Amino acid sequence: DHGKKPYIINIEDATTGNDNYRTTIWTGSKLQVTVMSIQPGDDIGLEVHEGIDQFIRIEEGEGVCKMGPSKDNLHVQQKVMDDDAVFVPADMWHNIENTGDKPLRLYTIYAGPDHLEGTVHPTHEDAKNDPNEH
Repeated sequence: DHGKKPYIINIEDATTGNDNYRTTIWTGSKLQVTVMSIQPGDDIGLEVHEGIDQFIRIEEGEGVCKMGPSKDNLHVQQKVMDDDAVFVPADMWHNIENTGDKPLRLYTIYAGPDHLEGTVHPTHEDAKNDPNEH
């Protein structure tokens, strides 16, 4: 994690070159950036970030984004693909599922850090088993 100091990176290269489920690349006091690689048939995982807005940019692949006010009411559902941006308001339940046949690569910006500084999860299973994740 290169946070709390100036850092310049080609975000597209960092995203498309990432093979980990999640890698935190920069954590500041009010912002965090992670890159993710979601395998075919997998997803980010239904989640909500309390008090934290989120921006997601799809760099490669295709999927479906679902959002709503509760985990049982995901009334917003839309296909996403290369170059799409997803804006997730704070306290909104959301998930992105990879519906393609290659990894879905994206980067996400949390307006308020959501993961511990330096977090790396090689697989989705690692993220699920991390006691520091909600």
